[in-house]
Amino acid sequence: MATVTLKVEGMSCGHCKSAVEGALNKVKGVEQAQVDLEAGTATVKYDEQKTDLEKMKQAVEDQGYDVAS
Repeated sequence: MATVTLKVEGMSCGHCKSAVEGALNKVKGVEQAQVDLEAGTATVKYDEQKTDLEKMKQAVEDQGYDVAS
């Protein structure tokens, strides 16, 4: 199991937090996603054999938020 922290831009409210967490948790291989709204980050625990960073970034971007590199 690996952990990565993504810097997510554009989140400002509880709905944003729910949208990003929900999108990340639906990615196959993600065990847990937790958003820190104040820090503007999403910490994701995932199985490296089942998913990768690009799939997680795409899930967030599909919700209308940007992932900083």
